[in-house]
Amino acid sequence: MPRPEPERAAALRCLPSVDELVRAPALADVPRAVLVAVARGLLEELRGQVLAGELDGPAVAARCRPEAAAPLLLQRCAEALRPRHARVLNATGVVLHTGLGRAPLPRAAVDALVAAAGYAIVEVDPRTGERDQRERGVAALLRSLAGAEGALVVNNNAAATTLVLAALCAGTEVVVSRGELVEIGGGFRVPDVMRRAGCTMVEVGTTNKTHLHDYAAATTERTGAFLKVHTSNFRIEGFASTPSVADLATLAAGRSVLVLHDLGSGLLWNQPIAGLEHEPRIADSLGAGAHVTCCSGDKLLGGPQCGILLGGAAPIARCRAHPLYRALRCDKLTLGALEATLRIYAAGDPLRDVPTLRLLAAAPAELRERSERLAALLPGLPATVVPSESYAGSGANPARPLPSFAVALPGGDAAAAALRAARPCGVFARLQGGALLLDARTLLLEDLEAVAAAVRTAFR
Repeated sequence: MPRPEPERAAALRCLPSVDELVRAPALADVPRAVLVAVARGLLEELRGQVLAGELDGPAVAARCRPEAAAPLLLQRCAEALRPRHARVLNATGVVLHTGLGRAPLPRAAVDALVAAAGYAIVEVDPRTGERDQRERGVAALLRSLAGAEGALVVNNNAAATTLVLAALCAGTEVVVSRGELVEIGGGFRVPDVMRRAGCTMVEVGTTNKTHLHDYAAATTERTGAFLKVHTSNFRIEGFASTPSVADLATLAAGRSVLVLHDLGSGLLWNQPIAGLEHEPRIADSLGAGAHVTCCSGDKLLGGPQCGILLGGAAPIARCRAHPLYRALRCDKLTLGALEATLRIYAAGDPLRDVPTLRLLAAAPAELRERSERLAALLPGLPATVVPSESYAGSGANPARPLPSFAVALPGGDAAAAALRAARPCGVFARLQGGALLLDARTLLLEDLEAVAAAVRTAFR
């Protein structure tokens, strides 16, 4: 019921000042600026409730007493001070979880980030002191590892695709299969990218079937490129096919037409990994004749977020000379982490030292043992080891599950929320069939004690 105006005015007079509200001794150690901002927010909240007729004077006074207000302010200040990008443990079974930052970085890449945090070599030659290209180090490694003439790095794969179309195809027609007009997260759509890059998109084929003669029929003197896009976040099965990069390269031979490949996932490792047999590799794309191949650095490559362009020296040089490159280039932290990751491929053991590959390559027997070790750390809880299905994630190997094992616990949304809220490190799990699953695919041995501690806290 609406309260009379005099009653609301009296209730408003019961609101203390900000200074009065923050005097409680229990709040002495909270940073002043944060405390004042939170206190103002609480007073505005109470004022709104008074004006809405939800609180009277005695209720306002009760809520503003130190014994009531101080704990609430402490809680809200702790939430305000908590880092947004805090470390968490991934028990979802999705290795490249976009919500959790995709690829966990190798230890060497983390060390490189720390080393580059101060002054670091970026655009200077340390021998001569003269200005130099910032991506020179990573470009040399990428050329060597991928067998490409040219290499360039920008801030993500969407930027790489945008740059290559703007630099090489503006003002021309670009032919693409209707079955590859994908949309990725955040509303990034191939047709929109082409339009903004100044290209004219020419769709050929149908959703499920595109033939090489469709590309041939659409090729004119205005054609600048054939674009092939890896359908990384869905899969069409059954009566479906589209020309390969090699097919398009054969058709483009003798014509002034480029073959551009948006590969997406960026699998640089050329040895077999169980479950990833169908995932296209960077070397396969370039070997098949792509003039420029674009991919991500933070997916199957296992490094920091970035977009990688590989291909012929001339088209890569044109991309680097385009004005858009300056807006899309990477900073010193990304370059340092990427260089450290690539050095593992060049001289280390990627299946051991690149966490993404180590998690993806783990055999079911190893995952079962890992789950049993985690279950053994949870005495007194109804934890059972069950078969599970995990995924590469982030558009890699779409709709193809990887066999795994998990620890199952009874629980629903409340239990999952309690795990996420665990401190010092929250745990993201998966709800399935009325159970809370902690999938071993995304848990390293060194994570198990911390996961067990979080579970015990959440279930206490």
